[in-house]
Amino acid sequence: MPTRKPIRLKTITEAHQLSGLANPEHPLISIVDYTDLQSSTSNNVDINQGLLLDFYYITLKKGFKNKLYYGQQTYDFDEGMLYFVAPNQLIRGAGASPEDDLSGWILLVHPDLLWGTSLASKIKNYEFFNYAINEALFLSDKERTIINDIIKHIRIEYFSNIDRFSQDIIVSHLETLLTYAERFYQRQFITRKINNHQILARLEELLSDYFNDEELSTKGLPTVQYISKSLHISQSYLRGLLKSLTGQTTQQLIHEKLIDKAKEKLSTTELTVSEIAYELGFEHSQSFNKLFKAKTNQSPLEFRASFN
Repeated sequence: MPTRKPIRLKTITEAHQLSGLANPEHPLISIVDYTDLQSSTSNNVDINQGLLLDFYYITLKKGFKNKLYYGQQTYDFDEGMLYFVAPNQLIRGAGASPEDDLSGWILLVHPDLLWGTSLASKIKNYEFFNYAINEALFLSDKERTIINDIIKHIRIEYFSNIDRFSQDIIVSHLETLLTYAERFYQRQFITRKINNHQILARLEELLSDYFNDEELSTKGLPTVQYISKSLHISQSYLRGLLKSLTGQTTQQLIHEKLIDKAKEKLSTTELTVSEIAYELGFEHSQSFNKLFKAKTNQSPLEFRASFN
């Protein structure tokens, strides 16, 4: 049976209409409580079909017994979490069920609200908008209170009469929320040590196996996309985690493992530099020489000579 085409929502008003809600108080921003969604008698959302939004979607959700898919990932919401979706990202999954005891809220923000503000370009730097759903932010009680207090301030402004100050005030609160989310994600990278160090261990094993593979010369160097897919986490989350725990990017760790393997071959074999470059997946030895020197301040031949 062919998969149905996702529903595309271009405006926040369309999202309200699809959910059986009254039109938003502001055309470019909306705050919806999950209790309002549950009480709606004309909710036509079949999120299994998939939604593509032309606006930002931020939600704090708890008590959802079914599963939600974000891209190719799935997560169940028994614990409750805060997560972020940027425009043009696919959301799909099961709708609400009678067993649900939903609480929380959804904040919808159209990019047009940010025009003329510093957040218009800065919002693209918040990498958690590109995290998969299983990489959502788990908040402590204190952190949840902070986030909910910010939402209260946005809600007050949202239900006030729109004037020339409305945009600046709302955007200011939104930026504060995103800044706190970034701080809390850094805390999560540290406090979820067992899980995150398991990821690091799996990454180390993955790179070791890759560079020890006899087919390396034909496979070429591993890409960041290959690494994140093999670890079943998004590239953005992996980058943030590694930066927090190691101070390095995924690409830097790939290069570090590559250089270690190159040093091993230079010091224990009689292979020429060109042969080593080929075995390590380089099409051209010049590229290998350039990378090796950039990382070690020596050419491969200089390293071999100094080692000997």
